[in-house]
This record gives sequence, C-alpha cells and structure tokens, in this order.
Amino acid sequence: MYLDRKVDQELLLWSKNDDRKPLLLRGARQVGKSTAVRALSAHFDHYLEVNFEEQKQVHDLFRVNLSPQNLCENLSLLYNVPIVPGKTLVFFDEIQACPNAISSLRFFYEKMPDLHLIAAGSLLEFALEELSSFGVGRVRSMFMYPFSFDEFLVANNERLLLEAKLKALPEKPLAEPLHQKLLGYLKRFLIIGGMPEVVASYVGGKSMIDCQSVLDDLVISLKADFAKYKQKVPVSRISEVFESVVQQSGGKFVFSKAATEANLKQIKVAIDLLIMAGLVYPVTHSSANGIPLGAESDPKKRKMLLFDTGIFQRLLGLNIAEVLISEQFSMINKGSLAELFVGLELLKSGSCYQQQSLFYWQREALNANAEVDYLIQKKQDILPIEVKAGTKGSMQSLYLFLKEKNKPSGIRFSLENFAVYDQIRVFPLYAVSNLVT
Repeated sequence: MYLDRKVDQELLLWSKNDDRKPLLLRGARQVGKSTAVRALSAHFDHYLEVNFEEQKQVHDLFRVNLSPQNLCENLSLLYNVPIVPGKTLVFFDEIQACPNAISSLRFFYEKMPDLHLIAAGSLLEFALEELSSFGVGRVRSMFMYPFSFDEFLVANNERLLLEAKLKALPEKPLAEPLHQKLLGYLKRFLIIGGMPEVVASYVGGKSMIDCQSVLDDLVISLKADFAKYKQKVPVSRISEVFESVVQQSGGKFVFSKAATEANLKQIKVAIDLLIMAGLVYPVTHSSANGIPLGAESDPKKRKMLLFDTGIFQRLLGLNIAEVLISEQFSMINKGSLAELFVGLELLKSGSCYQQQSLFYWQREALNANAEVDYLIQKKQDILPIEVKAGTKGSMQSLYLFLKEKNKPSGIRFSLENFAVYDQIRVFPLYAVSNLVT
C-alpha cells in the first residue's frame, strides 16, 4: 500500500518540465525516497532501477566511459529494459556506492536532456562532500523528510479535516470538536513519528505497541549505519553523541556533555557526521537584527533536533500512555517533544528544493535570560515563535523580543485553538504548515 506524499506532486511536476535537470533526492535513510520514485514510475512506459549497493557488477559500466549514450545502451542490455528518452524513467538508487555514477549525472543533462533520470542514496551527503563540483548547475536537488503531520492526516483518510485545518486562522478558529479531533491525531503522530514504515504499520491497523517495535527496529538499523560513516571517530563515539542529542533536546547543545571519553574535536566531528546523515538538524542562534537570519548567526550556539519524534520518544523512554491520556501533555513538556515537533514541521513545510535552516534567539543576562524557540523569515520580516506544550504559560520572552526588536507581532504554538492575544497570534501545535505555506 502506497501512502501519498507531498513530494509526489513535486516529482510529477519535475517529470513534465521540458527544462528539467537530472534530479538528486536527498534525505535521511528510510524516509521514503525510493518508494516515491517507484510511485512516479507508474506515469512512464518503462522503468529501470539500478541499485549500486546491491548490484556491484554495474559499477564496471561507469569506470571508463561516462558517455550517457554508451551508459544507456549498456544498462538497457544489462537489465533488458528499453531506455527511451521521454518514455523511460531511470533511477540510480544508493548512488553513493558508485562515485563515478554521481559524476555521470552532469553529462546526462548536457547530452541527454530528454531522459528522465533520478538518483538517490541513504548516505549520499558523505559522497557529495568528496565530489563538491559533481554537477553544479546541471543537477537539481530535492530534499525529503519523514511524513509531516499533514501527510499523516492524508494517510489516515482525513483529507476533509486537513482542508478545514488549512483554512483556519487565528481570526477564524476551528469548531471545538474539530480542534479536539486534530489534537487526538497529533498525540498519536508525536508517538508514532513520520517514518514511512511506522506510519504504514499504524494506518494498516497495527497497534501502538506494534509501532513501537517497528521504531525499535529502525533505531537498530540507524545505529548499524554508523559503521558506514567516515572513520574519523569510533562508532561508539557517534552513538554516544547521537544519544546525547536526545538527552540535551530543548536546550543549547553542550559538547562537553556529549561523551564521557572524547576530546572536543571528536564530538564536533561526530555531530557533523550525524547532521550530514540527516539524523540531526541544527538550530542556530541569530541576533535577528535583520534578514537573512543567517547573516548574524552564531554557529557556536546551537540546539540540536533529532530528525523524527517517534525515534526521539523511543530513545528518551517516554511513557506513551501518559502522552495519549494527559490533556496538558506533561510528558511532552519534560521531553521538549512539542518544541522538537514544531522545528521538524517548519523544515517539512518549506520548499523541497532548498536545504532549510532553523534559527532561534537568546539573550543571556544576569537575572534576565530570555529565549525565543524559533525565528522564521516571512517575506521581508522576522517572525518570532514560542512553543508551549500546554494551553497556558508565560510569553515573557516573546514580548521582550517584540519590544527589543520593534516587531509588531509574534507567534505562539500551543494546545489552544486558533486565537489572537494583543500582539500574539496563536496557532495550535498541529497547524505549523498553516503559518509557513
């Protein structure tokens, strides 16, 4: 059973674009890249899939001659699939296992522009670091993430509920029964997360306990991949830092707390590797005096987000029954799960053609600390965002930011229905995409 994804429409638009380039699908392992390409193949007369990790013999075709015509002729004979520009979709999967295949992409754009060619890989970023000029201007990247909350609603056949959610505004709140229904889905999504295998298990009728077992298997698989990372630091060190990202969630990442027996350099390398693998997303401090936000960012002050709430809660050992039952999400507050969720939704709601960045603001002063969870650029302005796990809570930092930066309004995400309080526009936690799109 294939579950529709937001990326499906983007892939279809790419396929119909006369001026398209070879496409490089980028994202963490098992977020659904290969499955999405296979779904797209239904729109073509022929489909050829090459898995460079499983089919080592095909590497020989890319050792000497990278001429697209020569490669297509040999691939067609090897796989017994016609390669006809405009009618055949060619998919190079796990392309990181064959650097020469990555290098060949640029030539397809130059010499066979009519061919539909997509490449993907689970640890692609490591290979691309070695090939920094592999195809600048000749290959287009598309970034994929786990399921968003909106995609989760679609997977549960709640398209009408999604449409109602997307039409709601702080000035036009949802009917309370609809709000409560969405909160129910939100609780389940926070526990399940957005990994396709887990979502498919849930919508296929599996219990929440069964989904936890699938998450356990995914954790084991992700950690096993650490051995495939560049061997600049021991696998055990990467694993320690991975666990520390979970433990330090919600606050500034302190490198000295990340591992018991490691120097600072090793920890930094391990974090960089996890970011490259798409398992961790940094949230960087910005002074927020103007746009772009990155112009005044400080990479020494960062929070780190794990890439999926389901994996996060499983590693943190949250009591999922309490998350489901509690009206105030007390366990979510303890685990910074609400803040993590909003950050991930901000990434997923952005353009799939850009590698999104996250920022936050913090003022450190004696007896006057203040922090705004996220900052986003909305047209030519900066919007500060505060996340609350319940329905109540002080917004002192948010008001302080508005006053200090002379901004007209701020955003609060909480369990409340859509609302407006003076300068603050309130969105429910489940409505991050309402703000971004």
